[in-house]
Amino acid sequence: MIEINGKNLNLHDFVKVAEGTETPRLAPGTREELELLRQKVEEKVRSDRPIYGINTGVGRLAEVKIERDHLRELQVNIVRSHAVGVGSPLPRSEVRGAMLLRANTLARGNSGVRPVVVEKLLEFLEKDIIPYVPEKGSVGASGDLAPLAHIALALIGEGYILDRGQKVPTAEFLKGKGVEPLNLEPKEGLSLINGTQVSTSVLALALHRALKLAEAADLIAAMTFEALEGVKEEFDRRIWDVRPHPGARKVIENINLYTINSALTGGEKKRVQDAYSIRCIPQVHGAVRDSLEFVLKTVEREMNSATDNPLVFENGDIISNGNFHGQPVAIAADLLGISLTILSSISERRTFRMLTPELSGLPAFLAEKSGLNAGLMMLQVTQAALVSENRVLSHPASIDSLPTSGNQEDFVSMSMGAALKARQILANTQKVLAIEMITAREALRLRGPDAAAEPVKKLYRALSDVIPPIGKDRYLAEDIEKALEFLTNEMENYLISP
Repeated sequence: MIEINGKNLNLHDFVKVAEGTETPRLAPGTREELELLRQKVEEKVRSDRPIYGINTGVGRLAEVKIERDHLRELQVNIVRSHAVGVGSPLPRSEVRGAMLLRANTLARGNSGVRPVVVEKLLEFLEKDIIPYVPEKGSVGASGDLAPLAHIALALIGEGYILDRGQKVPTAEFLKGKGVEPLNLEPKEGLSLINGTQVSTSVLALALHRALKLAEAADLIAAMTFEALEGVKEEFDRRIWDVRPHPGARKVIENINLYTINSALTGGEKKRVQDAYSIRCIPQVHGAVRDSLEFVLKTVEREMNSATDNPLVFENGDIISNGNFHGQPVAIAADLLGISLTILSSISERRTFRMLTPELSGLPAFLAEKSGLNAGLMMLQVTQAALVSENRVLSHPASIDSLPTSGNQEDFVSMSMGAALKARQILANTQKVLAIEMITAREALRLRGPDAAAEPVKKLYRALSDVIPPIGKDRYLAEDIEKALEFLTNEMENYLISP
């Protein structure tokens, strides 16, 4: 089990819970800390002083005082009124991730909820009860209000559950599981929906896959480098010494490991220097790696942050604030999308070079009997379509804002839109790199794989077991699917860490 206390969750453990391979629980002592801070909230409720979202309305209605007899009803109404999401349901892993993150931030105690609220989220995770959460409707202002409200609605026995791909009413589903719905006390409905946990979950899962893809991209690029008989001195370690970006160093080390003792790139130079898409692999892939490192730090910091409004402190102060604002998440998600678009763009250029005889010295489109056969011509066309879509999607969402809630929420982050875009760009980039991998394998086959470095030959042989040599024209969409599956599930077996 993974223990949570709102302070030390990391991406690795997050992914395990999101994917359902681990179950979280409260860390020792956390329940007692939650109870102490909850007492501060209850003292304020008894004092009858106006406190936002506890005994007042929310948003533009913050000046409306709510009578004590209606405080529980207010919390239920907050959840019901905010569950207005539209579109396709979020995947199971993203909802599980959001529930974990919400439980973790509530476990810090600064939201002032009872321990049972956190425990109910953990119970849903343990029993794999997944709320039906439409993916659109959040502007990342007071956090992800709409999607979090759909999760909260399920906790109180309303709304819908996603069961084996079907949308089923929560009440009957919980009854069948023997799970009691949560009864909300003052502040708890608001605390369940305030925060960035849904957009952070979408971003974190995309980042996890992007980090793996960045590792795979170096090996794919190394195979292309071999197939094009690249100039090995372009990856001299001294190059990094005079421009010491850490990502570039890692890529230089990787390429040198993957092409060690190669007869294709380690002998006499075939040209003075390579084109940028080959020569600048360390600089471009390295910049992507450095960007992903920034995104990782932002995500893990956000995972362990209190994002509620108002926040409760040990001395009894309850302070209205803007910690729910999704701007850090939005900027990180946009950066992830931009970085992946760059990775896809340089991959397409390398593929183009392998398919162009004037640039590669290989048959046009790597086809046997060119003209009669089109070879891999259309694979690069598919890449071009995906890269073009990535470039459109890379327009940052984080610079946009539309005022909401009667101009009370007059500057919003669009963090959810940024995260959803990053997820789509990732999916496109995986396909682009899968196509480069197919092309590099075929180009190396024609060049002569026996002269390649052993790490590249190992990948070449594994790919050839999955995807037969192209030869005459055939149905290639299936090859892309096979390459994508290999990239996603098998590639890590062929990676080398310096």
